[in-house]
Order: sequence, then C-alpha cells, then structure tokens
Amino acid sequence: MSVTAPSRPPRAARRGRARPRGRAALLGWLYATPTAVFVVALFAVPLLLVFRMSLSKWPLLAGDQGVNAPDNFVKAVEHRFFADSVLFTLKYTALATVLLLALALGLALLVQESSRWNNLLRASFLIPSALGLASASLLFYVFYSPYASPLSPVMERLGLSFLDSPTSALLSTTFLIVWRYAGFYMVLMLVGLQGIPAEVYEAARTDGASRWQTFRKVTLPLLRPTLALTTVLCVTGSLLAFEQFYILTKGGPDNSTITVVQLIYMVAFQGQNDLGVAAAISVIVLAALVLINALQLRAFRSGEN
Repeated sequence: MSVTAPSRPPRAARRGRARPRGRAALLGWLYATPTAVFVVALFAVPLLLVFRMSLSKWPLLAGDQGVNAPDNFVKAVEHRFFADSVLFTLKYTALATVLLLALALGLALLVQESSRWNNLLRASFLIPSALGLASASLLFYVFYSPYASPLSPVMERLGLSFLDSPTSALLSTTFLIVWRYAGFYMVLMLVGLQGIPAEVYEAARTDGASRWQTFRKVTLPLLRPTLALTTVLCVTGSLLAFEQFYILTKGGPDNSTITVVQLIYMVAFQGQNDLGVAAAISVIVLAALVLINALQLRAFRSGEN
C-alpha cells in the first residue's frame, strides 16, 4: 500500500499568503518609524555627540578644537568640586530614596482598600505630582524665604532657618522632593499591591499569620518587582537632581549643596565654559548610573531567587 506525500500548495497561493504578512510588517515599520526617529534624534545623536565632546577640546564659544583625550576626564576628576558634589549627591540620593519609598509604601497600604474616603485620600496625595518640579521649587522658595514665608516669625524666634546651613538646606530640599513625588510613587506601589491575589492573604490568615508576618512574608516578597522599579526610578532621579537645588540653594551655603548635574552646568556655562570637561563628567555620571542600576536589579533578582 503506497502512501502519497502531501502536496505543497501552489506557488501562487504561497505568494498570496506572504503578501498580507509583508504588508503587516511594512505597516508595523511605518508605525514604529516616528518613535525610532524621535529616539535617534533626541537620544542616540546627542549621546554620541557627548562622547565625542568628552574626548575633544571643546570651548563653549569656539567649538571643536580637536581630540585631547584623556585630558577632559583628568580635569573632571581633579575639579575642586567634583568629590564634594559626588558625596553630596550620594547622601541626598540615600536620604530621598529611603524617605520616599517608605512613605509611598505606607500611603499605599493606607489607601489600599477602595472606599470613598480612601479615594479622596488618593487624590489628595497625588495632587502635588501634577505640579512641575520647577514650579514646586519656586513655591517652596517663597515658603522658605525669611521675608515672605508665613513661618518666618516662628523660625526667627527659634533661631532656625530653612536654607542657611548645609544640613537645613539638604533637609528642606528633601522635604520638597518627598512632598512632590510621594503621591506618584504611592500610585506605583498601589498598583503592585493590587496585583497580589487575595487568595494569598486568605491563606495567610487561615494559617494564623499576624499582620506583621503577612506583610513581611507575603506582601514584601510579592511586591519585589514594584520595589525594584520604584527604587531604580527614585535613585536615578535623585542622582540627576538639578532644578530643586539650583532654584532653592544655588549650590549654597558655601558650595555645600552642589550636585553632580549642577557641576556639569557650572563647568559648561559658568566660569570655565568648557563643554569638553562637562561632557566628560556627563559620561562618568552615565557610567555610574548604568552600574548602580545594574547592581540594584541584580540585588533584587538574587533576593527573589
């Protein structure tokens, strides 16, 4: 008994099937083209230009004067404010990250259950996030002013100030950031909490777990992806801090609140007017960001395993 091999479809039929696939692929490329152009024009090209500037002598008003690598990186590391700005940025990042994530998680747990009162609280916590950071910084600049602040008489009697010492300037600026971003991170935490199945909590209650045990053994492990995302966002944003310190403190008092991004701005547009050294600092910051974020993600993954 002979077995007949299945016949292949005619070539014309195969071409007919390939045409819709080709059209779909072409349509997909057409949809993706504007985004690709946007990414190339506003990210890839500037990034390549920064790398080129970091390896060249590039005064602000004179343009490219030729390759001088690695002089820009040596000047960047030896800048008188480089070490202090790095240490201050790391200190601010640690403080802001801990306060923001702890407060955001607490607020998310507070308004986790859906009710009319909790919905009102969610909206109230989220309102500051609708305000731009520069606008919020200007608002707090007036609030911290010894001349216009409603708290200035009380602060004067107590002998305290908001921005006149390095510690008070750091704490005052951190308070602004926590006020501005706590609602945003609360929403991210809330999404993660609502993604945890209710059956898991029911099983924990059935096993007799207390609230603290449920939080530590159930909520935190299942919230790990959200915590990883919020930590990366918070650390990255804090390391790139600029507007709040530029508006509130201008790097003072006594150059004690200069962040790394402020230093880049100062080197590029104030005093030195050296885009090459500023680009070298930018490359160092980019490499540090990539390394720090990679270490964070690795730490969360190892903890999950």
